[in-house]
Amino acid sequence: MKFLLVGLGNPGVAYENTRHNIGFTVLDALAKKHEAAFTLDRAAYRTSFKLRGKTLVMIKPTTYMNLSGKAVNYWLQKEQVPLSQLLVITDDLALPFGKIRLKGSGSDGGHNGLKDIQATLNTTEYARLRFGIGSAFPKGRQSDYVLGPWTAEELEALPERLGVAQETTLSFCTLGLPMAMNLWNGK
Repeated sequence: MKFLLVGLGNPGVAYENTRHNIGFTVLDALAKKHEAAFTLDRAAYRTSFKLRGKTLVMIKPTTYMNLSGKAVNYWLQKEQVPLSQLLVITDDLALPFGKIRLKGSGSDGGHNGLKDIQATLNTTEYARLRFGIGSAFPKGRQSDYVLGPWTAEELEALPERLGVAQETTLSFCTLGLPMAMNLWNGK
């Protein structure tokens, strides 16, 4: 059984350690924990590892956030992964910092990466793990906030919250969506 785990973010040093790149950050932490190294491949950095008889393929699209669908579609086809075994990990302004929400489908919520994936795949029926980044920004400064670095307080709490996001991701693959949602949503 094979899963495709997609971390959303933007490639390049300018975007490292920003709120919008939390999808990349979660996958980087998983790769480190499972001694997997990303290599540049078609439209994404890609790696994989085995867990309890399952193959977990992880990608970080190089297409930039607004064109994430191209990479997701390519790797779904290449790896022959059904939509039910796709998990997209992304930031969410509507959730307080560090809160996570795992869902099996839903709207893009105004997120351009999700919007492009839905338009490319022509469906909203895929799992997504939303990582809360909060919304503590002045009116009209959303872009600066999302693309900005974490605060000192957030950086201090981030390792523990990344651990929760990693466990949620692995639970999706090993226990299935309903059980993973019951175990981790709201944590």
